[in-house]
Amino acid sequence: MGEGPGDKPYEEISEELIAERARLQAQREAEELWRQKEAEITKKFRDALANEKARILAEKWKVEMEDRKAAKVLEERIREEFKRKEEEERKRGEEQIRLREEQRAKELYWTLKQAQLQSHARENEEREWEEQLRRSKAADEERSCRAQRARDEYRRHSLRAIQKGTVAGLSSMFRELGQSHEQEARLYHHLPGPGPPPRLAIPVSRTWERPLRPVSREVIVRWFKEEQLPRRAGFERNTESIAPWFHGIISREDAEDLLENMTEGAFLVRVSEKIWGYTLSYRLQKGFKHFLVDASGDFYSFLGVDPNRHATLTDLIDFHKEEIITVSGGELLQEPCGQRDSPPDYHLLFE
Repeated sequence: MGEGPGDKPYEEISEELIAERARLQAQREAEELWRQKEAEITKKFRDALANEKARILAEKWKVEMEDRKAAKVLEERIREEFKRKEEEERKRGEEQIRLREEQRAKELYWTLKQAQLQSHARENEEREWEEQLRRSKAADEERSCRAQRARDEYRRHSLRAIQKGTVAGLSSMFRELGQSHEQEARLYHHLPGPGPPPRLAIPVSRTWERPLRPVSREVIVRWFKEEQLPRRAGFERNTESIAPWFHGIISREDAEDLLENMTEGAFLVRVSEKIWGYTLSYRLQKGFKHFLVDASGDFYSFLGVDPNRHATLTDLIDFHKEEIITVSGGELLQEPCGQRDSPPDYHLLFE
């Protein structure tokens, strides 16, 4: 179907099936309406004809009409008149039913079409989310393997050095190696050089049992208040002000609507309904991108696209104002997308 030469495309076949379903449903409804209408019309004119006959007979007996033939002609003329009126009303009824059938077919078609589009949108969003989870797991496994290889290598060198009696020389070598690795890590993560170390995220002591995934908005609000407020999520650095890019629990469609009239590089961060974390919605030149931000642990990081871990949500945002999110997309966070309505969409999170 839709693969051989001359076959109709899948989209055309799908359109025809939806239209046919709508047409058949409307036809069945129209037939039922016509049966009711026809019975009503038949009864109406049958009663009217019976009444007229009774009236004519009464008149015939009352005035003792001498010409029965004239009475018959009169009755026939009246019968024809009623028949003509009945036919006219039948035609009007049929036209009304036909118009109703066409209107109903259009309504059913658009209802079914809208349901199909919404179903496709949900399927695409679910596939995108699963792909980001898969990439995140693969990146975590790769980091774990690299760390294990480094530990194994260190143990092998240590054992070899002990066997040769050169522990002191080996220790000196590893101290130099550790310093070079520390310098590399400092450059890679944009950490400061000598001076006080950066503030690290403090694990939050939870007083409630968090589900594996968000199950309702009420649970998400509680998670934010229990775990994210103590970590200053959504606040500007070192202030009591909410960051202009921060939004509450809003849908993908609402986020794209807010970003619609902004330029490439505009962005906002909204509380996710899929994972314990956030979604960063980004404005492209044509279209949008949505990145999941994992906040289920003691750090913030993008799922599947960036291995860097950040102590706070603000750190992640500031980092990607200078560093791209993905090599293929080259996304840099430039202009925050703020609130449009009052009260702001995050007010439930801070009540």
